[in-house]
Amino acid sequence: MFDRFGSDGSDDDSETARKRMVRTVANRVDDDRVLEALRTVPRHAFVPPDRRGEAYRDRPLPIGDGQTISAPHMVAIMADRLELEPGEDVLEIGTGCGYHAAVTAELVGAEGVYSVEYGEELAENARERLAETGYGDVSVRVGDGREGWAEHAPYDAAYFTCAAPSFPDPVVDQVLPGGRLLAPIGTGFQTLVLAEKREDGSLERSEHGGVRFVRMRS
Repeated sequence: MFDRFGSDGSDDDSETARKRMVRTVANRVDDDRVLEALRTVPRHAFVPPDRRGEAYRDRPLPIGDGQTISAPHMVAIMADRLELEPGEDVLEIGTGCGYHAAVTAELVGAEGVYSVEYGEELAENARERLAETGYGDVSVRVGDGREGWAEHAPYDAAYFTCAAPSFPDPVVDQVLPGGRLLAPIGTGFQTLVLAEKREDGSLERSEHGGVRFVRMRS
């Protein structure tokens, strides 16, 4: 269904465009598995039909309900920083269109991805897109991302596709000791923050540059 893209008459092959996109972000990541995941997931399948001609440009795109799909380089950077491994369980806060969850599924396995989306319509559309593109085992629920998804905890890692003032305590609690959390932190100026959870529950943090994400809704 999604083997070609573009509603603007473009005859570019989506696979060629995807490979070109990956080349533009390759110098930002260390893990070749992340690049392979970006080569595999059809980003054009997750953007609105009138935006498919822009699907493989390295930029965020609107997906409706005031939300966006992150730029490919940011998805790559986040996946790379988390150092995800096959078989891990990962919590995503902010499903959006489902693209980032699909990339994560390529790294850990779709059955290990649990995603929370605030918007009911976005969540339903994401489920459909994930199923249509072969990632139907990704679990998506509608809810407040600040509460995480306790039913499937504990997680090896958790990440946010929306900016939060801080890591919410319930999400921190749902991550295993030694696990990782990654989020844009801040309300005005945002910083991408990676945290490792210590045995005592505290977080060891490192900063990875300024970013700009939509804010978490609640």
